[in-house]
Amino acid sequence: MAEPANYTNNSQTLVVDSDEFTFETLEQTNGRATVVRFELKNPEVKAGDVLLVLSGTDIHFHGMIGIISEDGSAVATDRRGSLLPATVQ
Repeated sequence: MAEPANYTNNSQTLVVDSDEFTFETLEQTNGRATVVRFELKNPEVKAGDVLLVLSGTDIHFHGMIGIISEDGSAVATDRRGSLLPATVQ
């Protein structure tokens, strides 16, 4: 009989308003930021959590946070549906 996995899925979603979201574009496709670096202000957020950037009810970025640096920045990726402009903000 297989043993149960020794982990749980405790990921959380970090929701940010697009007007307040400051980021650096690391990768872009067709003028849209697909990989971004941003300042992480919540120490509870960890790699594997989700970044959701909203403009009202419209989703502008929905991606996995993959890297959190010691300097307090994080990197998130949304290669399929990003609407964020590929600029340094």
